[in-house]
Formats: sequence, C-alpha cells, structure tokens
Amino acid sequence: MPPLNQFKRFDVCDLIRRGVEPFPEIRKRVDALKPDEGLIVVAPFLPSPLVEMLRSEGFASRVERGRGTDWMVYFWRDVNT
Repeated sequence: MPPLNQFKRFDVCDLIRRGVEPFPEIRKRVDALKPDEGLIVVAPFLPSPLVEMLRSEGFASRVERGRGTDWMVYFWRDVNT
C-alpha cells in the first residue's frame, strides 16, 4: 500500500445524492493512478461491486468506516499480481 500522502480523495456522496452515477469519474481517476499512488473513494454505502471489479483488474483495497454512515475505500495497484 502506498503512503497515505500518495492517495487522492474522491467523495462521491454528493453525486449519489443528486442521482448522478459516479462510476465514470471513479474510472477516470483510477485509470490515471501512477504505480505509487492510490485513490480513496468516500461513499454513503459500501461499494462492494466496485471493490470486486477493481480487484479483478489488479487493484488492492482497504475498507474503513468513515464519519457517520460514510465508507472510505482505499484503492491502489497490487504489485503482487
């Protein structure tokens, strides 16, 4: 896992509240990650399908409860695959 200061944060809660599908923006950010960078996705629910899809593409993840009902999911390229 890269150092935390190498993670970019993307909060999708507002997009979801407005009825906007956040996946295209998440995809853009994930595709732009350098090998030593990661992405933190903040969501109002645990995005299990996203975790599984990115795992199948060679990304590792770590899940944490955020504030209130939010979830924080850390994604980074798994160098062991």
